[in-house]
Amino acid sequence: MLRSIRWRLTLLYSALFMVAGALLLGFTYLLVSRSKPSTAVGSYEGYEGYEGIEGSGVPGVGGRPGVPSPDAPSLTTYAEALRADQLHQLLVEAGIALAVMTVASVALGRLMAGRVLAPLRTMTAAARRISADNLRRRLAVRGPDDELKAMADTFDDVLARLEDAFEAQKRFVANASHELRTPLTLQQAIVDIALADPDASVDTLRAACLRVRAAGREQERLIDALLTLARSQGGIQRREFMDLAAIVRERLPGDEVRVEAELHPAPVLGDPQLMERLVANLVDNAVRHNHQEGARSWIRLWTGLDGGRPVLRIVNSGRVIPPDRVSELFQPFRRLGAERVRGRDGLGLGLSIVAAVAMAHGGSVAAWPRAEGGLSVKVTLPPR
Repeated sequence: MLRSIRWRLTLLYSALFMVAGALLLGFTYLLVSRSKPSTAVGSYEGYEGYEGIEGSGVPGVGGRPGVPSPDAPSLTTYAEALRADQLHQLLVEAGIALAVMTVASVALGRLMAGRVLAPLRTMTAAARRISADNLRRRLAVRGPDDELKAMADTFDDVLARLEDAFEAQKRFVANASHELRTPLTLQQAIVDIALADPDASVDTLRAACLRVRAAGREQERLIDALLTLARSQGGIQRREFMDLAAIVRERLPGDEVRVEAELHPAPVLGDPQLMERLVANLVDNAVRHNHQEGARSWIRLWTGLDGGRPVLRIVNSGRVIPPDRVSELFQPFRRLGAERVRGRDGLGLGLSIVAAVAMAHGGSVAAWPRAEGGLSVKVTLPPR
């Protein structure tokens, strides 16, 4: 029973009430006990034991009325004894009252704890009805903008991100299955056609084998890209110092496009293989999606430090990209134009791998379409 947070809150409230009451009682008792007794009394009349007979100044002592004898106790002594009895009585009655109110505070504390935890019970019941197949539901807690509502809104935001992640995972699995199935279907069709021809020559069979081999290589490229994407999303296993400018210099394209490179030192701490794949994918993407005519095709690369952070910028010419579709380029298997078009459009994983590698290194990637056509990409990495 004590494991219930309601009972823990109840006991906490009661303990705090009892401690506060005890401190108040002790402080009051201390103030009363430190005060001086009052002696501003003209006679003993009104005190218990006063008989008012002649010859008694105080009860039981002979002498003239109102005039204490030399052996009689003083008025101050009598007042102190009376005040001691009153303090004792005050302490006992206050202790009894504190005990009664402590018991009452348990009941009130349990009631208040139940009212405080009522929204949590509602959120718990709603959360139990949410599953992986029903992530569209939300807690949608109403009420004042307090800590509990902020927690519920945060939980709803987490559910929204989980729903997006699940949907993206489903799309990724479906697209990856399609991408892997296409070359398999092509290979099977090539083999079936070759086997169905009883008069197939050696050259025909050799050509079929070459086509099957080419499809296998395409599968290998796709699987390698998928493994790289999974590896970069899983985090960096090893880190080494490297110069981003040196990696870009080794990955400069050939004569198919005009290249303008301004490479300044940009020290980076990270995984060399993943960083090489990032640069290679950016350069390959800039070449692949450029103009087909070499005279009009160009790429500009820049590396260096921007605010102490290593940066790689790459700008390429090409066809005009709608600004509202730039974000799609960083999603796996998403291509501008017709979906899953092979050949010059590549695998559709280039920029998604770039974003995953940059994120694994604690960096970021931003892209802007050029009004004249083409794309500008900026990779920012954390300082060494």
